[in-house]
Amino acid sequence: MWPLDPSRKEVLRFAVSCRVLTLVLQVLTRFLGSSTPIVYWFPAHLLQDQEPLLRSLETVPRKPPAGQKVPRNPITGLLYNWKTCSSVTRYILGYFLSYWLLGLLLHCNFLPWT
Repeated sequence: MWPLDPSRKEVLRFAVSCRVLTLVLQVLTRFLGSSTPIVYWFPAHLLQDQEPLLRSLETVPRKPPAGQKVPRNPITGLLYNWKTCSSVTRYILGYFLSYWLLGLLLHCNFLPWT
């Protein structure tokens, strides 16, 4: 191999350190996302405490009246009623939806995203 001058060594060192940092961040976020339920418990706790629509969905009988559509998933119920949700609910849903969409777009284009 040819001798590396100092500028090439710096570029190589910078490239390796960036790659190592990216790998560490990806692995760390995967471990936190898959093994730490607190990341999901806290937003769920905020939604249960501060969102009146979730309490109203709990009181709806299992079999809806004819012609009325009641979503089975409470999150879809919150998304259908986006304008009437509290600001905390909008922030939480917006964060998770943007994280999902950004991850979908970046991962499909082979960019580093966990």
